[in-house]
Amino acid sequence: MGATTGQVTAVLGPTNTGKTHYAISRMLGHRTGVIGLPLRLLAREVYDRIVAQRGPSVVALVTGEERIVPDRTQYWVCTVEAMPLEIGADFVAIDEIQLCADPERGHVFTDRLLRARGLHETLFLGAETMRPVIAGLVKGVQFLKRERFSELTYTGSKKISRMPPRSAIVGFSVENVYAIAELIRRQKGGCAVVMGALSPRTRNAQVELYQNGDVDYLVATDAIGMGLNLDIKHIAFSATAKFDGRRMRGLYPQELAQIAGRAGRHTENGTFGVTGEARPFDDEVIEAIEGHRFTPVRKLQWRNSDLDFGTVERLVRSLEAPTSDEWLTRARDADDVVSLKALMDMPDIRDKLTGPKRVQLLWDVCRIPDFRSTSTSDHTSLLARIFEFLVGRGIGGGRVPSDFLAKAIARIDKTDGDIDAISKRLAYIRTWTYVAQRKGWVDDESHWRDETRAVEDRLSDALHARLTQRFVDRRTSVLLRRLKQKETLVAEVNDKGEVTVEGEFVGKLEGFRFRQDATGSTDEAKTLRQAAVQALRPEFHLRADRFYNAPDTEMDFTEQGGLMWGTTAVGKLVKGAEALRPAVEAFVDDEAGEEAAEKVRRRLQHFIDRKVAALFEPLAAMSRDEALTGLARGFAFRLVEGLGVLPRDVIANDVKELDQDARGALRKHGVRFGQFTIFLPSLLKPAPTRLRLVLWSLWNGLDEFPESPPPGLVTIPNMAEVPKQHYTLAGYHPANARAIRIDMLERLADLLRQKDSRAGFEATPDMLSITGMTLEQFSDLMGGLGYKGEKAERPKVKAAEPVPVALIDPAASNNPIPEEVSILAPPPSVEETSVEDAPAEMEVYYTFTWAPKPRNPRPERAPRPQQGERRERPTGDRPQGERPQAERPQGDRPKGDRPQGERRDRPQGDQKGDQRTGKPQGKGKYGKPDRDDKRNDKPRQFEARPQRPEKPIDPDNPFAVLAALKTKG
Repeated sequence: MGATTGQVTAVLGPTNTGKTHYAISRMLGHRTGVIGLPLRLLAREVYDRIVAQRGPSVVALVTGEERIVPDRTQYWVCTVEAMPLEIGADFVAIDEIQLCADPERGHVFTDRLLRARGLHETLFLGAETMRPVIAGLVKGVQFLKRERFSELTYTGSKKISRMPPRSAIVGFSVENVYAIAELIRRQKGGCAVVMGALSPRTRNAQVELYQNGDVDYLVATDAIGMGLNLDIKHIAFSATAKFDGRRMRGLYPQELAQIAGRAGRHTENGTFGVTGEARPFDDEVIEAIEGHRFTPVRKLQWRNSDLDFGTVERLVRSLEAPTSDEWLTRARDADDVVSLKALMDMPDIRDKLTGPKRVQLLWDVCRIPDFRSTSTSDHTSLLARIFEFLVGRGIGGGRVPSDFLAKAIARIDKTDGDIDAISKRLAYIRTWTYVAQRKGWVDDESHWRDETRAVEDRLSDALHARLTQRFVDRRTSVLLRRLKQKETLVAEVNDKGEVTVEGEFVGKLEGFRFRQDATGSTDEAKTLRQAAVQALRPEFHLRADRFYNAPDTEMDFTEQGGLMWGTTAVGKLVKGAEALRPAVEAFVDDEAGEEAAEKVRRRLQHFIDRKVAALFEPLAAMSRDEALTGLARGFAFRLVEGLGVLPRDVIANDVKELDQDARGALRKHGVRFGQFTIFLPSLLKPAPTRLRLVLWSLWNGLDEFPESPPPGLVTIPNMAEVPKQHYTLAGYHPANARAIRIDMLERLADLLRQKDSRAGFEATPDMLSITGMTLEQFSDLMGGLGYKGEKAERPKVKAAEPVPVALIDPAASNNPIPEEVSILAPPPSVEETSVEDAPAEMEVYYTFTWAPKPRNPRPERAPRPQQGERRERPTGDRPQGERPQAERPQGDRPKGDRPQGERRDRPQGDQKGDQRTGKPQGKGKYGKPDRDDKRNDKPRQFEARPQRPEKPIDPDNPFAVLAALKTKG
């Protein structure tokens, strides 16, 4: 249908000028013709009119969901998107050409304006505002102006109770339309309902109610403005703003005029106005509508139609190609482009795009409209499924399986339920009707086309019956009866969850709870809440369904036990029968109903049960292990109670009582017996730690839960107001100013066991690396672990000077070695080789010795025992983990084991052990002056202890094993 020398005419004018009737008569004057219409409803109406004149054998109807094409077709009635462009028809017409400026569908109308041509005649029908842009884009176009047959007058605001007969009330949401229809039914005896989402069969049945006089009122959406020819005398707007798919906005004057113009058909004058809480029109708007004078269209929505199917990337680039034409602007991404970009990012889909044919097939699939108006992800998933079916084993040679299609249609083919349920099924069947209309997509195409059409007809009849009986469900009727004089008070919810009543903000819908805004009076608040909650009930059920089917990845728990769906709180955790089996409390308003509340609660319980099972699987496996018996089973129970982390000093006796077999059985489940903590390393990861803190806080009834540290930190600040148990549960062990991670502490303990904690040792680079600390910070940490760090300075050791080659290999040097030089002598010392005046560079170092701090304040010191007496030792178990278990703290040695002052009497600098550790000389035990200095006047006392009985070696205690090895050596 390319450009030819045929005549191109733009028939422009307001509504009720007979433009469509003129186009039909011109088309029937040609041998063949195609007419494109903006709505499926209007296409069906025009099809019926032409069939009445020429018979069904020569007239085709082609829309997205309907395809009637006789063998001897001469005239094609189509939606603009479905127009055949290459059949070479004598006549082509495009209705409502001003939709070229529509943000959603404008690029399709613009494409037809630029490319669709009849061999002999082409007509563009639309508003006068299109004259400049058509003149600029279409060469040789002629204009034909049509005047309105009747006058249109503004009559101001009227209550619905005073609305004259043969009136149409216009709303911009399904809920608004249903509520107004119910109000009119109670006050006026009934009305018909017309919406764009209705099937042609339902719409025609509803229109028939109005046209034959059964009812005198019509409630409709803005779909009434697109060419529906009805006997209407007055148009009343219940609102002047609508949601355009992306945002709420006010209607433009030309859009108001398009709808208002449906009043006063042919030569009968019409009126228009507002009702309910809609604000009266401004004088400028009234004058523009009555005089049909509007701002001309300056830019048309355009998208490149010359597509490149070489690769999917090239296809996207061709779709996003810019235009340099001053009359055109590139359209924003429509639903088909959005779906294409989503699908091309799926690896499974991309792998199947092996050639241009498959890329084109993917594009055809992406053009399936989202009739269901579901989320983008749901629609994309359906498209991916259909594409995988169509790819099959060949290049696009597959089909949608008949059994799959039969099951999908069977789920939809139900006529029970309320208006919303049936309307939803109608939207769903439209998807499969569209698929069945595509050539080569299903087996036995005629069968599936008939089947989907039959289901649509049954649902349409059921919907018409529901609309005729009630128009809206009972809960909205009850609401409207309570509102009395505010009969048009209707609540709406936008995509942000904001609830408005007649355009006024009254609160927010957060998850499944309505948060009402502050209002002026108690009575007003009660009325507004009733209106909002009643209108929200369908939304509650829809949200509950979406939430129940949502994946776990969309849900999470907070560190205070809250349960989130995305960014919205939908419940909280509460104490259950066991620590690892928390219960849930759903945040659902009572008005949502018990069914919706129970569905939300069940879904939350499923989520947290699966989360606990996944993160604490090692504990669950250990509790189920029947091989664990006796002490091992009891110890496993303690670990489960502690959620996988237990301080060793709390269960020291239990650890001692475990034999080797019991420990081995527990180690099989990942239990590690650390020096400071008994734990399962896999449960120290961030996710189990975060959940452990929540579960423990729930079980212990805390009002405020401790928060888990950020992941990846080896040490964190040790705050005095935070209980030690909170740190343990978080996977950390407090030690003075910092708390160190449990697993890293055990690695540090492994290094400390290799050191002589009695004689003293220095920190190694490995120790500092494990903790990520400076030497000063490490000293503070060691103090918290029971070690004393003594700070000192010493000259920094420099790198040794290279030995002369002659000393290493005399033959390598020609100079003789002097007699006074001995090759066996040690290299000269640093003092001998350094320059006297150069100050020595000093370095700080720490010497660490075992010096645990008492857990409780020390009591007053008792009198020293006299000679022959023995000091009583405190009873009770020594805390585990306070010191390497293979060594005794020096402070525990009786004073009579060795003459005091022995170290003091040894000359300084002769202590061999100090040469190894670098410990400052002249000090006694732990680096403190010997107390013997203060007691030289007292006689020394000596004692001989009896030999201690030998204890069996604990194979789990590395210190005991080391001690045994030393003894054997």
